[in-house]
Amino acid sequence: MAGSHRCLGCLKYLMFIFNLVFWLAGCGLFGVGVWLAVTQAPFATLSSSFPSVSAANLILVAGAVTMVIGFIGCLGAVKEHRCLLMSFFVILLLIVLTEVIVGGVLYFYRKQFDRNAEEDLKKGMHFYNKKGNEGLSVAWDTVQEKFKCCGVSNSSDWNEIPGISEFPRSCCSGTGRPVCKTWDTPCYKQVKDWLHEHIHSVLVFGIAIGVVQVFALGFSLLLYCQIRRAEKYLN
Repeated sequence: MAGSHRCLGCLKYLMFIFNLVFWLAGCGLFGVGVWLAVTQAPFATLSSSFPSVSAANLILVAGAVTMVIGFIGCLGAVKEHRCLLMSFFVILLLIVLTEVIVGGVLYFYRKQFDRNAEEDLKKGMHFYNKKGNEGLSVAWDTVQEKFKCCGVSNSSDWNEIPGISEFPRSCCSGTGRPVCKTWDTPCYKQVKDWLHEHIHSVLVFGIAIGVVQVFALGFSLLLYCQIRRAEKYLN
């Protein structure tokens, strides 16, 4: 019985420390999201279909979810509450399964995703410089200036937009006056190449998160079983 109590105590403190770090990481993510939302408020998404999806909003949601999960795990460990521990396990398991499913869908349908993304970006170009879409306009200008690119597939994409008689200044390699010499590279290709260059860091980060989540699932289930065993012994 003494050994069982020591094992329970060890699991309890490991679970608490792990989830405290988890909760602090969520606070950090949430803080970064707030900072991005405040400092880059005019920068919105390039997509017309998902106008609320931006880096700031995604990080805010991820931070909030991480904080809630970490808090449930900490409270369940400290109180040795089986219901909270099982809730933590189920929520985290659902998140892991969702990540695996989304990752698989994106991988197997990546070509179709590419086509749909390009079409959606081209639709978004129709809202450039339109009233109420200032964020989207700033986003397009920022991307074209940063990546030295023009349009989604090529610069002629801008010629197909009703109401736009000349290229955006961000599309020009010079001042844009009197004649605009557009960047030769399409933006979709530039952004994809940039993502491929940094994909290794993303993969390492993703694998690390996956390992942490698997250990969290294991710790919570072991602690749940130990508490249940101890309660049975006392009864």
